[in-house]
Amino acid sequence: MVSPHGIKLAVYLISSYFGDLNAKVCDCLLRRGTQPLSQIVHFTELSRENVKSCLLVLIHHNCVQAFAVEQKGGFGEAPRVITQYMALFDNIIHKLRFSKFIEIVSEELGKECEEIFEGLLQHGRLSLNQIIDRYKQSSNQGDSSADAARDSFNSLVKARFVERCPAPEPFLKPPSEEETAAKKRGAKSAKIQAQTMEQQALAAAAPMESLRFLVETDTWDDSVEKTDKKTMDVTCGTKRKQDNLESNTELLATDETKVLWRANFEEFIRRLRHKACVANVKVCVNNDAAIVLAAALELSRHSETKLRIDNSVPQSINAIYDEVIKREGGLGMDLERIRASLNELGCEAPLMAIDETYSVDLKSIIEQARIEEVESLVLKRYGKEAYRMFRLLSKADRLLETDKISDTTFVEKKDAVKILCKLWKDDYLEMKKVITQGARQSEFILWKINKQSLWKHVLDEMYHAALNLRLRIANEREQEKEILQMPREKLLGGLSDRYTRLRKIWITLESCLMNLDDALMLFHDF
Repeated sequence: MVSPHGIKLAVYLISSYFGDLNAKVCDCLLRRGTQPLSQIVHFTELSRENVKSCLLVLIHHNCVQAFAVEQKGGFGEAPRVITQYMALFDNIIHKLRFSKFIEIVSEELGKECEEIFEGLLQHGRLSLNQIIDRYKQSSNQGDSSADAARDSFNSLVKARFVERCPAPEPFLKPPSEEETAAKKRGAKSAKIQAQTMEQQALAAAAPMESLRFLVETDTWDDSVEKTDKKTMDVTCGTKRKQDNLESNTELLATDETKVLWRANFEEFIRRLRHKACVANVKVCVNNDAAIVLAAALELSRHSETKLRIDNSVPQSINAIYDEVIKREGGLGMDLERIRASLNELGCEAPLMAIDETYSVDLKSIIEQARIEEVESLVLKRYGKEAYRMFRLLSKADRLLETDKISDTTFVEKKDAVKILCKLWKDDYLEMKKVITQGARQSEFILWKINKQSLWKHVLDEMYHAALNLRLRIANEREQEKEILQMPREKLLGGLSDRYTRLRKIWITLESCLMNLDDALMLFHDF
């Protein structure tokens, strides 16, 4: 379930990139959930043609996924196949961090790969023909740049920065009689394996792992060059609504043999998660532990084993050692120092020395980073005394009574009650009243932190802050629109001062937004 301010931020991003009509359709899907075309038309009060056009644009830019389901017909009628549409909230929010994705590609693969990748982010999804054609136009080198574009594209796919697009409209088979019966009985196995319709649709649309990063050779065909150009008439900075996608969703799949490619957000989020874990360990543990963790995660990236979200892939001590000595600051580390660092990371020593493998618990590192992030918010918003009390409760494994909190944190009971009540009203704490029965009835107030509900609350606040920053940036640009449109050489005197002021404000706001996005990923994506 998406939080209220998360929906507002996502809708604003869609409005900024694609215009108000697309934002209205997106808002309907985010607030009301998966809907067929007729319901979207009803709730948005837009024409059927406008809704179709908007859905096609959103699908093309990976913000909406269509899928078909079988619906029972009326009395004496055959079942019907209905196309449903669901908004992909995560993909919409990823637009906040496109600059981070581009930076990763530039640092690892170079400028040529960056240009191709930036084109994919701008256009949503492209065929290899379109990618090569776009690169030839931008480089002004004609056919001689085709091979360079293909090599750069292959590098992007090899690094898993780019993947094949999912199926445009997968069909979900109706549940079998056995599955329906198990669901009615409420069998344990059925409950464990149950998936929502949306999860099933995403799984059905995803390409097979063996095909996901497969680049077919000899796909360049000049005969389709003109056709491919039709989907590339969008210039950077304009509303990306394409004229050739305005008739029906089936247009996205007219040529089943054409392979479309898009940015692989999953790979970028994984790398940013690893980077955040290493940075947190460097601050909270020590530099040696950070080097060892970075080495273990690098080995996990190259491992054939599918990476688990909670843990790194198990690696042998010798493999970790070989990777550690390649890294800056790791050359002087021996096996004993590496084992000590792994122990500090929470890795238990294996029972059998013959098979000495280690796996780092990333979940605990991320959990600790979240706690520290919220503690920092409490310190800035409520002061040092509130910070001490919140920190005590975050480490407690049980409910704590007001007197206990007051005595442990050296805060007067009267002040402690006020602070705790303030934190409770702002949804940072949970309160429980306990009445003891006996000769003399007494009432105790107990306090605790419910981390899961707290994470959701803090995340919604961060969405709100991110939206405010985006609105402030847009407002500053609008106020100084004339300055931005003037040639730089004509900005003299007072105009130059206004431009300098705007630039400083812009850099500050963008920097704050990027830092806030790091925290957003910590609570939502990691």
